[in-house]
Amino acid sequence: MTKADIVTEISNKTGIDRNDVLAIVEGFMGTVKNAMENGENVYLRGFGSFIVKKRAEKLGRNILAKTSVVIPAHYIPAFKPAKEFMDDVKAKVKVDQNANA
Repeated sequence: MTKADIVTEISNKTGIDRNDVLAIVEGFMGTVKNAMENGENVYLRGFGSFIVKKRAEKLGRNILAKTSVVIPAHYIPAFKPAKEFMDDVKAKVKVDQNANA
């Protein structure tokens, strides 16, 4: 599902003009992004949390140059779904026994 699909679905369900829904969705995404860029976590009860995670410094390898490289500590954005969200997905999405993982 893409952002355009989300906008279309919300517009169809609510009767709100697509351009207005697009502005709201983009405003939401911008607000979440700005909060996380400022080191803030965003909590949406019943949905999940957009969190800023710290990655520790580690030693990596440059295979082509055959050298070790220090990867400095850094922060990354992450999403942690709420328990009820995870439970709903587990209950409704069935595992395909024939699919190759």
